[in-house]
Amino acid sequence: MFSEQERLAFIALIVICSILAWPGFSRMVKIIRSGGPAERSDGLVGRFTKMTIDVMLQKPIFRSRPIASILHAFIFFGFSFYILVNISDLLEAFVDDWTTIDKGPIFGSFNLLADLFSVLVLVGMIGMLFRRFIIKPKVFEFNENVLLHPKVKAGGIRKDSLLVGVFIILHVGSRWVGTALRMAESGQTDAWLPTASLLVPLFNDWSGESIELGIHVTWWLAMGLIVAFIPYFPRSKHIHLMIAPVNLALNRRTNIGELDSVSDPTAPGAKSLLELPWPQLVDPYACIMCTRCHEVCPAHESGTPLSPSALEINKRYLVNNNSGTLVLGEDIELLGNTISGDAVWSCTTCYSCVSICPVGNEPMYDIIEMRRNMVFDSNMPDDLAEVLRSIDEQGNSFGQSNRKRSKWSKELDIEIKDASKEPVDILWFVGDYASFNQSCTDTTRKVAEVLTAAEVDFGIIKKGERNAGNDVRRVGEEGLFESLAEQNIALLETCEFNRIVTTDPHTYNALKNEYPRLGGNYEVVHYSTLLVELLDSGSIELKNSHSGNATFHDPCYLGRYNGIFDAPRSVIERCGLKLVEMPRNRENSFCCGAGGGQIWMKDHDDMKQRPSEMRIEEALSVDVSKFLVACPKDMTMYSDAVKTGGNEDKIAVVDIIDLVHQAMSLDQTEEAEIVED
Repeated sequence: MFSEQERLAFIALIVICSILAWPGFSRMVKIIRSGGPAERSDGLVGRFTKMTIDVMLQKPIFRSRPIASILHAFIFFGFSFYILVNISDLLEAFVDDWTTIDKGPIFGSFNLLADLFSVLVLVGMIGMLFRRFIIKPKVFEFNENVLLHPKVKAGGIRKDSLLVGVFIILHVGSRWVGTALRMAESGQTDAWLPTASLLVPLFNDWSGESIELGIHVTWWLAMGLIVAFIPYFPRSKHIHLMIAPVNLALNRRTNIGELDSVSDPTAPGAKSLLELPWPQLVDPYACIMCTRCHEVCPAHESGTPLSPSALEINKRYLVNNNSGTLVLGEDIELLGNTISGDAVWSCTTCYSCVSICPVGNEPMYDIIEMRRNMVFDSNMPDDLAEVLRSIDEQGNSFGQSNRKRSKWSKELDIEIKDASKEPVDILWFVGDYASFNQSCTDTTRKVAEVLTAAEVDFGIIKKGERNAGNDVRRVGEEGLFESLAEQNIALLETCEFNRIVTTDPHTYNALKNEYPRLGGNYEVVHYSTLLVELLDSGSIELKNSHSGNATFHDPCYLGRYNGIFDAPRSVIERCGLKLVEMPRNRENSFCCGAGGGQIWMKDHDDMKQRPSEMRIEEALSVDVSKFLVACPKDMTMYSDAVKTGGNEDKIAVVDIIDLVHQAMSLDQTEEAEIVED
């Protein structure tokens, strides 16, 4: 059926389009290889095996947006099967009399899958385009000042999405219609092709010549479009078909609570594009512009000019429009081209953008690399600079003399051991906010009273403990972080203990995940985990039971970073409260807005509502009167949010230790409150 001229024309099209596409693919590889060092070559077989399983099951996609994920799955599974369909179509052109119609059950099964997948792809793609261009969900909206490239502002994202969508519809639709034309040519339908058979009556009145012409036209539309699209691939978001699986396979395998070390201490971080580690240059090619990351970003939701999605989109357009100069080694600054300085300092490092990304992108790490460079150049907000100076000089973020670190314990009727002077089973690393913040010290004292009542052999370092450095490192101050860690490790080496406990998830993350690289290897537990242990062993005896409903906020550095979800919930439920989950909970918990140094900085000018205030509103939506926390920073942020939101008579912010303290009847006033409940 296909002439020799058609076959030669198709081969010529492949050659021409391959020649046109080669520079784009070649530049892409050269640009990625020009990035900074990163180790991702370990266990390649296991990496790609896991990636294949995850991709084939579409696991990364189904983390959110169930309807959109189903539509994407239709497209993915259909397009995957279309590899075989396209091979069959090529054979049809180059092998005389090749056909899969009326060839028995094996080819019949192939035809049935091809037929059904064709419809699923068309439904999925039309649904996606309808969602993006007709429904226009808010998640696809960007603040005017986050998309920095002129072509992006001119609608480049929408044009690319439309072009890719039309290509898929034409490719699959042409093949589907072409199958119906082949059946019309033989004058019969095929039970193995149920949906294409429905189209056959449309061609009953066509002449034999018209049907044959239609078969050729649909074949060329289906197969020719694939080849013609190849040169556009490196510039299109459709390149994610090839790059996203690779990006997922070569993802970060180190503990997410530990940041990568600085490769060059004399020039830390990244000022320009090619100074980013090479995996972060893969990200813009893998990005599908789905905006899932900025949908969960607390900084974006609060109205600041940060959008993780816009960061990757800006990187893509920057690379695409400067690929020639980048290949020649002419680097381009990140600030002002991919993200604004204000947006860099809006990030809470909550990890939501990385966690939710279906293609393995890591926009948060771009921001941390830029912060490292900016801090090194003393280019940071004044209030942050002041706090870092205080931490450097006094060892804490409050500017208090380090000698006052244990002042909170003076109001206790018990004497707490000094772990720097005598051995203890558990060393309590108290942390800055639990030691100095007035909204937290009462809770800190209750922790001491509960541990004492449970006959735990514990102590604190009364003088010498310094900020653990978790957030210091995440604002980009590598040198100060290492100094703090080394001083704390040296001090801990003089102490005799078995385990470290802390109430602060940020401190927990630093001690558990960041300190081992510097020689500080300890068994570290969060106090919620210790409370469960003490309840299980009977060391804590609950004499009273709370009543009513409450909700719990998962701290980012406890839950998302370190996977501790059940311990605090177990404590809450054992104390008698009925736990009501907020819509965003566990891995999908919404950040309080304190992390990444935000608690040290003033609100951004563009901020419309604080993340903590949004979270309180979310708690009120599930009709609870108690908002439970397990972090001193959360206590600070949410206590303030309740006041600023005018909700003091509707909801109370309570630390989980308060529940235990009251249920143990350690204070008669609190016992009375339980009776009232």
